[in-house]
Order: sequence, then structure tokens, then C-alpha cells
Amino acid sequence: MKFENLRVVVTGASRYFGRALAVGFAHLGAEVYVSARTVEAAERTRTEVMGSARDRIHAFGCDLSRPAEIREFAARVGERTDRVDLLVNNGARWLDGMDLEAASDDQIVETIESTAGGTVLMVKHFLPLLRGSSRPDIVNMVAVRDAEGASAAAAHAAFWAAKSAQAGFADILSRRLRPSGVRVFSLFPPDFSTSDPRFAEWDGSNPDGMAPDEKLTTQALFECIVYAVEQPRDCFIRSFHFEPR
Repeated sequence: MKFENLRVVVTGASRYFGRALAVGFAHLGAEVYVSARTVEAAERTRTEVMGSARDRIHAFGCDLSRPAEIREFAARVGERTDRVDLLVNNGARWLDGMDLEAASDDQIVETIESTAGGTVLMVKHFLPLLRGSSRPDIVNMVAVRDAEGASAAAAHAAFWAAKSAQAGFADILSRRLRPSGVRVFSLFPPDFSTSDPRFAEWDGSNPDGMAPDEKLTTQALFECIVYAVEQPRDCFIRSFHFEPR
């Protein structure tokens, strides 16, 4: 298996793209350490995986708006492995609503803390494990939704504030960590299909490609990450920007 020796950490892995990443990397042979807001949610991802890949997924609870839980998550992963090769900052707190005043102060703060603050603290506390790797990479899932697309009407302004902060952090982090060999890149997709990776489309069974009205697929995003991770260490890809079809 192509990633048999890879150690991967994925946040927000209880559903959608985070779950797909966990399943995809585990089936490629990686050891995958997944987190969700509760350990029960993360454990569901592990138990739903079929075959021997299930044993390569390790579930943890970690609320990204709570610094103490991020520190504990990093410490517990460090008890299982002496390195992390790939950190995927996928977790983000979604907040609905066009009306700024409709959300409570606590909801706004939690949204910004879990997405922006959570990303910063995940990198901070996992950096020692990443520096123990000979091939350290950090992936940031920045634009989980397209700010100009159909779902923009559902997103609260605090969500976009958090995503903008995450993008700015990823940019400066890429510049500052590059000399040490830690690569940082980000994904900026529009709306995309969140189909379950157990279904046929995950296996690339559509030889004619997507129909004109179909969205970008989860599989395509996963393969972009795989592509970047496989590049020689002198190849630094800062970001992937996708245009809606």
C-alpha cells in the first residue's frame, strides 16, 4: 500500500470530507488519527470503515474551540506515535444566517475560535510531531463552501471571518515553515459533492467524467491532497484553487 508508513491527523472527521479523508488514507495504508467534537462521533467513522483499514483509524474527541482539548489530543497522539507526517485542518464550526444579530455572542465566538483559533493551535501543538517526520505536510481546508455560491446565503458572516483568518494564517505559515522543510498548502474549493466514499463514484467508476451539472467530487479533492503529498520535497504547492463548473 502506497502510504503504509504515513501517519495522518484529520480534524472534523465524523462526516463529509473529513470522514472521506480518514477512509481514503486508511485504505491506502496510512495510520490515521481522527478527531471530532466528541469521541463517540469520531468512533463512528472508525467502526463504519470496512476491512483491515478499520484497525488503522484511531478515534479521539477534540472540540477545536477548547485549547485544553487540542493540547490533550496532541499529547495522546504523541503517546501512540513519534511523528506525524500529515496534519489536515478540516474541522470548522458551521454557523447559519445572513443576519449578523441572529447569532448569539457565544455562537459567533465559538465559530471563530474553532475554525481560526483551532487551526492555529492544532499546528502549534502538533509541530513537534511534524518536525519528527522526514516528510511533514500541513493541509488546510479553507473554503469549505463557496462564498459566491448557492450555500453563501446560508452562512453567517462570522463563518466567513473565521475562514478569512484561516487563509491568512495558512499563507504566513507556508512562508515561515518552508525553510524548515514543513510544507503548508490549502484547498479553496467551491461547493462540492460530499458523497460517501463507500459509494461507486469514490472508486472512479464514471469513465466519462462528471456530467455538466455535477459538482466537484470529494474524490477529486482527496486526490489533490494525495498528489501534493507525493511530490518531491523541493516542490512547494501553496494552494489549490478550484473554479465552479
